[in-house]
Amino acid sequence: MKISEVKTHVIEAALSEPFYWAIGEAAKRGSCIVEVITDTGLVGWGECFGPARPAAAMIEAYKPWVIGADPLATDKIWQDLYASFRDQGQKGVPICAISGIDIALWDIKGKHFNAPIHQLMGGPIRTEVDAYATGTYRKQSGDPMEYIVKEVLGYQAEGFIATKLKIGFEVNEDAALIEAVRNAVGHDFGLMLDANHGYDSIDAIRLAQKVEHLNLDWFEEPVPPEDLEGYLAVKASTSIPMAGGECEYTRFGFREVLKSGAIDYLQPDICAAGGLSECKKITDMANAFGVRLVPHVWGTGIGLSAGLHLLGVIPHNPPGRRPWEPMLEFDRSEHPARQAIMKTPIEHVDGVVQIPTGPGLGIEIDRDALASFTVT
Repeated sequence: MKISEVKTHVIEAALSEPFYWAIGEAAKRGSCIVEVITDTGLVGWGECFGPARPAAAMIEAYKPWVIGADPLATDKIWQDLYASFRDQGQKGVPICAISGIDIALWDIKGKHFNAPIHQLMGGPIRTEVDAYATGTYRKQSGDPMEYIVKEVLGYQAEGFIATKLKIGFEVNEDAALIEAVRNAVGHDFGLMLDANHGYDSIDAIRLAQKVEHLNLDWFEEPVPPEDLEGYLAVKASTSIPMAGGECEYTRFGFREVLKSGAIDYLQPDICAAGGLSECKKITDMANAFGVRLVPHVWGTGIGLSAGLHLLGVIPHNPPGRRPWEPMLEFDRSEHPARQAIMKTPIEHVDGVVQIPTGPGLGIEIDRDALASFTVT
């Protein structure tokens, strides 16, 4: 079996209402979807996190190392792709492109062996996961003290065990919102903070000290991803655990993060950090360092499925009688294509999501729906 073709589908979908966060905004959602085709007719699907058109262009550059290769040789292909642009492509879009290809190859591997990806990776350790809701983005109008509290109460009513609050705007304003949400949902509901690296360490420390008493699960991206010293300064100032990693790439980048001791909850994005092959290595490395891992997930159902398969094999650390269990990040913000491109959407039931059991990713793409969102 050989790879005969690699296609990219750049998709976009306008939002009914734009939303924003500490460092950016969205009026549409998009992605680069990767389709790897073999000479036997088996097809695998992947997804790249980040800017879609640059990722698609990068995949074109990688084709000479992919076409004609054995799709089951996932580690060899990964090494060949990484080595081909290693001098200028150790992070960013080149690794996002490798990620999409690698996920698609694992989808093919699972279909070839008629097994779900998590089984081929040595699992499952678990067959379902609790999910936390990602949302709480800011709107162009209205009072966030009202509409965000209402939004979080809705997630709680749906059965989610936790939600993540978008902050990183202004310390006093953010602290007031956090307290209002905590008072609304009670102290047993999980609550995480995500500043999207909108603070420097001075403001991040001020915020952490103002809200530390509110029983918070973690403080995500309190400072820019490059500022590991800033992470350490914030960590030293508070008992709130530090989280981050969605802007880091490959085992080599995460090795430095883990060596620093700056992060308590590591959050690689499978569609960005190097795909399933690399994120399994990062997962095992985090386990060796005694660091918890919760994948970052913010894409279509393809990325969501990839995240679930990795969650299926994250080891307990330590494997006690009641070990800590990783959670699924379940994006609830508007994304018209997220589930629409799936023939069978991935949904939660009372905040619990089943890990797919079908071959490969365990999903089927609706080609007509995909075409309706494709712009190039």
